[in-house]
Amino acid sequence: MSNMFVRIVKMSFDNELIDSFLDVFNSNKESIRSFPGCCFLELYQDKNNSNIFFTYSYWNDEADLENYRTSDLFKNVWSKTKILFNDKPEAWSVNKVVSLK
Repeated sequence: MSNMFVRIVKMSFDNELIDSFLDVFNSNKESIRSFPGCCFLELYQDKNNSNIFFTYSYWNDEADLENYRTSDLFKNVWSKTKILFNDKPEAWSVNKVVSLK
């Protein structure tokens, strides 16, 4: 297995659309997490700016993430999510260097 990497996506919504985003996320989170190659999925909400959210997902390799990003599941989730943004989303793919538990 290649080095696991983490995909971080920052998303921002108008306050009145947060519940709509959470509905989309909650109805799809199990499918995303069980997508081949996805090892971990979390959603975070900024403590100081409650309309900003981050997803953290761990992937076995980049091919798995790319397979997800071209899947019907992703296209469905993204089409419902992108119309809710109030700012351009940002995404990073980072290699996990150290993890202490």
